[in-house]
Parts: sequence; C-alpha cells; structure tokens
Amino acid sequence: MALKKKPVTGMKDILPAEMQIRDYVLNQIKDTYRSFGFSAIETPCVEHIENLTSKQGGDNEKLIFKILKRGEKLRLEEAKEENDLVDGGLRYDLTLPLSRYYANNAANLPSPFKALQVGSVWRADRPQKGRFRQFVQCDIDILGDATSLAEIELILATTTALGKICPENKFTVRINDREILRAMALYAGFPEESMEQVFIILDKMDKIGNEGVEAELLEAGYTEESVKKYLKLLSGAGTDAESVRGLEEILKGVIAEGRAEGLAYIMDTVKEVTTADFSLAFDPTLVRGMSYYTGTIFEVAMEGFGGSVAGGGRYDKMIGKFTGMETPACGFSIGFERIVTILMDNGFTVPSAVGRKAYLFEKGMDSGRLSEVIGEATKERADGVQVLVAQMNKNKKFQKEQLMKEGYTEFREFYKNELKK
Repeated sequence: MALKKKPVTGMKDILPAEMQIRDYVLNQIKDTYRSFGFSAIETPCVEHIENLTSKQGGDNEKLIFKILKRGEKLRLEEAKEENDLVDGGLRYDLTLPLSRYYANNAANLPSPFKALQVGSVWRADRPQKGRFRQFVQCDIDILGDATSLAEIELILATTTALGKICPENKFTVRINDREILRAMALYAGFPEESMEQVFIILDKMDKIGNEGVEAELLEAGYTEESVKKYLKLLSGAGTDAESVRGLEEILKGVIAEGRAEGLAYIMDTVKEVTTADFSLAFDPTLVRGMSYYTGTIFEVAMEGFGGSVAGGGRYDKMIGKFTGMETPACGFSIGFERIVTILMDNGFTVPSAVGRKAYLFEKGMDSGRLSEVIGEATKERADGVQVLVAQMNKNKKFQKEQLMKEGYTEFREFYKNELKK
C-alpha cells in the first residue's frame, strides 16, 4: 500500500513563506510579554487523562485525542469501557497543564507568578478556515494575585502585542464578569440550577441573534416573563464603565457588593494607561465556554475575522483541584493560528531589518572557486546579512522567483571562470 503524502486531516504542513510570518509573530508576542515581566515555561504535550476529563474544559473534553495504555497495562480483553484503555491524552489547551505545573512547582516559583507559555494543543474538532486539530496557543497567566492588577496587566500586554502585529486591523476587547452574568440571570428569575443551560444558549447570541436566543430559552421551558425580562436587561445595558456601575444598583440583592465596581475599575484603568489603539466594551452576553472561569472574562474581536482572536479570564478554583487550596489565577490567550491567517489573507510580508541575499554558483565549480564564494558569504554573514549559498538551477528564473517568495531580494551569480554580479 502506498504511503500517504498529505498530512492528517485538520493538521498541515507549513511552507517557508508562512514559517517566516509565524516566527515573526511569535517573536513579537514573546518580546512584548517579556517586557511586562512574564517568564517563559514549558509543560508536556501529554497530560493525565484524569486531569483532562475533570469537567473543567467544557466541550473541549469531548475533543481529546486519547492515548492508549502501553505494554502490559493495555489489557484489551479485560476492558469494559474506553477509560480502561487510556491513561493519557494530548492537551486541549495550556491552562490546565499550567495549573498542574504550578501546583507541582509553586515552592520554587515567585508569588505572584507571571507565566508565558507557547505551545501546540490538540482538539478533535471539525477543521475549517483558521481552525485546526493541531494549533499553537500563546498564553500569559498571573497566578497568586487576587487583585484587579492581574486583569489590567493581562489586557495591556495582550493588546500591546496585537497592536504591534496587526497595526492595520481594528480590534475590540469585550469584557464581562461571570458573577455579573449569573446575577443578571437570577434577577430575571431563572433558577440557580439552570445557569449552565441558560449560558449555553446565551453563548449562541453571535450566531442566532436575540430572537434565536429568545426562542431557545422558551423552548427549554423557561417562562416568557423571565425570558423577556432577561433580554430587556441585556439589550439595555451600556458598554462603558459607567454602565457597569449602574448594574450595581439594579442587581442589588443578587450580586456581591463591589463586584460591578471592580469590573468598571479595570475598564477605567486600562483605557487611561494603554498605548495601543483598540476599543474596550462591556458585553453582558459574553460567556466564554470553559467551565473553569470564575470571574472576569474577556475576548478580542478583530476586524477581518469572524470569531475571536484572543480570550481568557479568571479561574480561581482550578489550581485548588490539585492542591486543596484555592489560588487566584487569571490568563489571556492569543489565537496564534487565527492571527497568522489574518496576516496571510492581507498579504503581509515580514519587515526585515537585515538584508537577504542569495549566492547562486554554476554547476561543476571547482573547490578553489567554491571556497572563494563561501568566503565572501562568510564575510557578509559576519556583518549581519543573511546569505544563502546554492547551486544554480537550469531554470534560473524560476529558482529566483521561488527564493523571492522566501524574502530574498538580492542575487549574485558566480561562474566557473569569472565572477558576475
């Protein structure tokens, strides 16, 4: 049987032209995050299956690439269910591995700890444009800080990075709080035990609109009075910090005192100190799918792309699942693949501070002449120029066209008997 040359569905080969963009974006993100005091870490791509299926990852737990037990541990004849056959899985995000990492290494880390983690994650999702089964996430998290400074720093760092990478694309940070979300639903009359179902339906607002959400809530059996009251409250809420403060009085009795003020404080501070050009808006319909979020949540919507390009929030209870002690935690993740997709669609080329030259030498050149060519290339490389030395193809024009796609702008041709520029 012939071997398959195409990659597995939902995964892709990356050609040099795209790899240049990916490297550039990663460097911009990492440099920005380091300037905010984040320290790079790394976690394994494989996690314990018990951790991955701990009911914290929402629908992503249905998309895990599971790993069979190996050797004597794999007992097919004794297995009664799937979990008897697996003991690990590929991570579906970087937050759960970070929580395990912190629980295991907290004694050797500063507090609060500002973590920077970049790596591939895997989800058995339906592939589509900008969505793959293997993709890179770029996460920053602050662990051990319960104050609003964590959210402020995360938003500032992420928007600064996005502003550098996509200066031509307008973007908006949408922000909400899980407690405000819950309080609005309680105020409308939805029972406490129905919160998860209500939020799952509300999370479809971008796709099915106000009427669609109303229809689904009524179909789920909720009273027309509660549904109407809820949707009126959502549509009447403003988008600025003062509108958030106004919710404090409306939701009195179903929301903790100071909760709305805390979110407004974050918004005011970010708008006052940011150097990036973006919009910041309170969005009472923002849910975020992960069930581990406990407080502030945020997403970034960017011009030219339908879905969000970054998202995150506070998850104060996750680390406690490992240690038995709750630890404040908050994170923001950039959807790296989506950013790269936007840049490629826009015909983006990587700005190069150093020259890129190609030395093309004639086939059959003797050792002495080739040594001269390599010697010249070595001198230019020492001066910071990127120099490719390659044998000249028969179709020299096509060869140059391919090299130009990789960013080479200057060519020198070397022949057996004489040097031509």
